[in-house]
Amino acid sequence: MEFVIASHNLKKIREMNAILGALGILFEPLPEGAPEPEENGTSFEENAYIKARAACMLTGKPAIADDSGLVVDALNGAPGIHSARYCEGSDSDRNAFLLQNMAQTPDGQRQARFVSAISCVFPNGDTLTVRGECPGEILRAPQGAGGFGYDPLFWYAEAGCTFAELPASVKNRVSHRAHALQKMKQALGEYYAKQ
Repeated sequence: MEFVIASHNLKKIREMNAILGALGILFEPLPEGAPEPEENGTSFEENAYIKARAACMLTGKPAIADDSGLVVDALNGAPGIHSARYCEGSDSDRNAFLLQNMAQTPDGQRQARFVSAISCVFPNGDTLTVRGECPGEILRAPQGAGGFGYDPLFWYAEAGCTFAELPASVKNRVSHRAHALQKMKQALGEYYAKQ
Protein backbone atom coordinates (compact mmCIF):
# COMPACT_ATOMS: atom_id res chain seq x y z
CA MET A 1 0.00 0.00 0.00
CA GLU A 2 1.22 3.48 -0.84
CA PHE A 3 0.96 6.44 1.50
CA VAL A 4 1.76 10.06 0.77
CA ILE A 5 3.78 12.05 3.28
CA ALA A 6 2.41 15.58 3.18
CA SER A 7 5.76 17.35 3.23
CA HIS A 8 8.56 18.55 0.97
CA ASN A 9 11.02 18.54 3.93
CA LEU A 10 13.42 15.73 2.98
CA LYS A 11 14.89 15.44 6.49
CA LYS A 12 11.43 15.03 7.98
CA ILE A 13 10.48 12.49 5.27
CA ARG A 14 13.62 10.43 5.96
CA GLU A 15 12.87 10.45 9.69
CA MET A 16 9.26 9.34 9.12
CA ASN A 17 10.30 6.62 6.65
CA ALA A 18 12.93 5.27 9.05
CA ILE A 19 10.28 4.57 11.68
CA LEU A 20 7.09 3.83 9.73
CA GLY A 21 8.77 1.94 6.89
CA ALA A 22 8.83 -1.14 9.14
CA LEU A 23 5.06 -1.48 8.55
CA GLY A 24 5.71 -2.51 4.96
CA ILE A 25 4.04 0.65 3.67
CA LEU A 26 5.65 2.48 0.78
CA PHE A 27 5.87 6.19 1.61
CA GLU A 28 6.23 8.78 -1.12
CA PRO A 29 6.62 12.55 -0.81
CA LEU A 30 3.98 15.03 -1.81
CA PRO A 31 4.13 15.55 -5.62
CA GLU A 32 6.31 18.44 -6.77
CA GLY A 33 4.30 21.61 -7.24
CA ALA A 34 1.49 20.42 -4.98
CA PRO A 35 -0.19 23.43 -3.37
CA GLU A 36 0.52 23.98 0.31
CA PRO A 37 -2.72 24.22 2.31
CA GLU A 38 -3.18 27.16 4.64
CA GLU A 39 -2.23 25.99 8.13
CA ASN A 40 -4.86 28.00 9.97
CA GLY A 41 -5.49 25.58 12.83
CA THR A 42 -5.04 26.60 16.44
CA SER A 43 -3.14 23.46 17.50
CA PHE A 44 -0.48 21.10 16.17
CA GLU A 45 -3.19 18.45 15.76
CA GLU A 46 -5.44 20.69 13.65
CA ASN A 47 -2.59 21.74 11.36
CA ALA A 48 -1.42 18.13 10.90
CA TYR A 49 -4.98 17.16 9.93
CA ILE A 50 -5.29 20.08 7.49
CA LYS A 51 -2.10 18.99 5.69
CA ALA A 52 -2.95 15.27 5.66
CA ARG A 53 -6.50 15.88 4.41
CA ALA A 54 -5.27 18.15 1.59
CA ALA A 55 -2.67 15.57 0.50
CA CYS A 56 -5.25 12.76 0.60
CA MET A 57 -7.73 14.77 -1.47
CA LEU A 58 -5.02 15.70 -3.99
CA THR A 59 -3.63 12.17 -4.50
CA GLY A 60 -6.53 9.89 -3.58
CA LYS A 61 -4.10 7.93 -1.37
CA PRO A 62 -3.89 7.67 2.41
CA ALA A 63 -1.83 10.64 3.60
CA ILE A 64 0.17 11.29 6.71
CA ALA A 65 1.30 14.70 7.95
CA ASP A 66 3.24 16.02 10.88
CA ASP A 67 2.97 19.42 12.49
CA SER A 68 5.62 20.06 15.03
CA GLY A 69 7.35 22.82 16.86
CA LEU A 70 9.00 24.14 19.95
CA VAL A 71 6.98 25.16 22.99
CA VAL A 72 8.85 27.37 25.48
CA ASP A 73 7.28 27.77 28.91
CA ALA A 74 8.86 31.20 29.61
CA LEU A 75 7.41 32.52 26.34
CA ASN A 76 3.86 31.33 27.12
CA GLY A 77 4.19 28.47 24.64
CA ALA A 78 5.80 30.43 21.80
CA PRO A 79 6.93 29.85 19.13
CA GLY A 80 4.50 26.88 19.21
CA ILE A 81 2.51 26.31 16.02
CA HIS A 82 4.38 29.25 14.48
CA SER A 83 7.82 27.63 14.98
CA ALA A 84 8.67 27.47 11.26
CA ARG A 85 7.47 31.04 10.76
CA TYR A 86 8.70 32.56 14.03
CA CYS A 87 10.58 35.18 12.04
CA GLU A 88 11.65 35.67 8.43
CA GLY A 89 14.82 33.95 7.28
CA SER A 90 16.70 30.75 8.00
CA ASP A 91 16.87 28.32 10.93
CA SER A 92 19.82 30.39 12.22
CA ASP A 93 17.70 33.55 12.10
CA ARG A 94 14.90 31.85 14.05
CA ASN A 95 17.38 30.55 16.63
CA ALA A 96 18.85 34.04 17.05
CA PHE A 97 15.35 35.51 17.43
CA LEU A 98 14.48 32.91 20.08
CA LEU A 99 17.67 33.70 22.01
CA GLN A 100 16.90 37.41 21.80
CA ASN A 101 13.40 36.83 23.20
CA MET A 102 14.82 34.71 26.02
CA ALA A 103 17.76 36.98 26.88
CA GLN A 104 16.21 37.91 30.25
CA THR A 105 15.07 34.37 31.09
CA PRO A 106 17.26 33.05 33.92
CA ASP A 107 18.85 29.62 34.02
CA GLY A 108 16.49 27.16 35.66
CA GLN A 109 13.50 28.76 33.92
CA ARG A 110 14.38 27.85 30.34
CA GLN A 111 12.25 24.68 30.09
CA ALA A 112 10.86 23.77 26.71
CA ARG A 113 9.50 20.82 24.81
CA PHE A 114 9.36 19.74 21.25
CA VAL A 115 5.86 18.65 20.22
CA SER A 116 4.82 16.61 17.20
CA ALA A 117 1.27 15.84 16.17
CA ILE A 118 0.82 13.34 13.36
CA SER A 119 -2.42 12.87 11.48
CA CYS A 120 -3.29 10.16 8.97
CA VAL A 121 -6.29 10.66 6.69
CA PHE A 122 -7.71 7.86 4.55
CA PRO A 123 -9.70 8.30 1.32
CA ASN A 124 -12.80 6.90 3.10
CA GLY A 125 -12.62 9.76 5.63
CA ASP A 126 -11.15 7.78 8.53
CA THR A 127 -8.60 9.72 10.56
CA LEU A 128 -5.92 8.79 13.09
CA THR A 129 -4.14 11.49 15.13
CA VAL A 130 -1.41 11.10 17.76
CA ARG A 131 0.92 13.40 19.70
CA GLY A 132 4.49 13.01 20.97
CA GLU A 133 6.59 15.27 23.17
CA CYS A 134 10.19 15.51 24.29
CA PRO A 135 11.25 17.75 27.22
CA GLY A 136 14.39 19.84 27.30
CA GLU A 137 15.87 23.28 27.95
CA ILE A 138 16.91 26.19 25.76
CA LEU A 139 20.64 26.96 25.87
CA ARG A 140 22.11 30.45 25.62
CA ALA A 141 24.07 29.63 22.45
CA PRO A 142 23.81 26.98 19.70
CA GLN A 143 25.76 23.73 20.05
CA GLY A 144 26.26 21.11 17.34
CA ALA A 145 26.00 21.00 13.57
CA GLY A 146 23.46 18.23 13.03
CA GLY A 147 19.69 18.20 13.01
CA PHE A 148 17.61 21.15 11.82
CA GLY A 149 15.36 23.89 13.16
CA TYR A 150 15.87 24.61 16.85
CA ASP A 151 17.96 21.46 17.46
CA PRO A 152 21.21 23.37 18.23
CA LEU A 153 19.52 25.21 21.14
CA PHE A 154 17.55 22.27 22.56
CA TRP A 155 19.44 20.65 25.44
CA TYR A 156 18.32 17.05 25.98
CA ALA A 157 19.47 16.23 29.51
CA GLU A 158 19.00 12.48 29.18
CA ALA A 159 21.75 12.36 26.53
CA GLY A 160 23.78 15.26 27.93
CA CYS A 161 23.83 17.12 24.63
CA THR A 162 21.68 19.10 22.20
CA PHE A 163 19.49 17.50 19.56
CA ALA A 164 21.98 18.85 17.01
CA GLU A 165 24.71 16.74 18.62
CA LEU A 166 22.70 13.51 18.72
CA PRO A 167 23.38 10.90 16.04
CA ALA A 168 20.33 10.50 13.79
CA SER A 169 19.91 6.89 14.93
CA VAL A 170 19.51 8.06 18.55
CA LYS A 171 17.31 11.05 17.69
CA ASN A 172 15.02 8.70 15.72
CA ARG A 173 14.39 6.85 18.99
CA VAL A 174 13.97 9.70 21.49
CA SER A 175 12.60 12.75 19.66
CA HIS A 176 9.07 14.14 19.87
CA ARG A 177 8.49 12.95 16.30
CA ALA A 178 9.86 9.50 17.16
CA HIS A 179 7.40 9.23 20.07
CA ALA A 180 4.52 10.35 17.85
CA LEU A 181 5.57 8.03 15.01
CA GLN A 182 5.74 5.05 17.38
CA LYS A 183 2.19 5.87 18.49
CA MET A 184 1.11 6.20 14.84
CA LYS A 185 2.79 2.89 14.01
CA GLN A 186 0.71 1.23 16.74
CA ALA A 187 -2.47 3.06 15.67
CA LEU A 188 -2.00 2.03 12.02
CA GLY A 189 -1.36 -1.58 13.06
CA GLU A 190 -4.59 -1.61 15.06
CA TYR A 191 -6.48 0.14 12.26
CA TYR A 192 -5.47 -2.45 9.65
CA ALA A 193 -6.11 -5.34 12.05
CA LYS A 194 -9.78 -4.26 12.12
CA GLN A 195 -10.14 -4.04 8.32
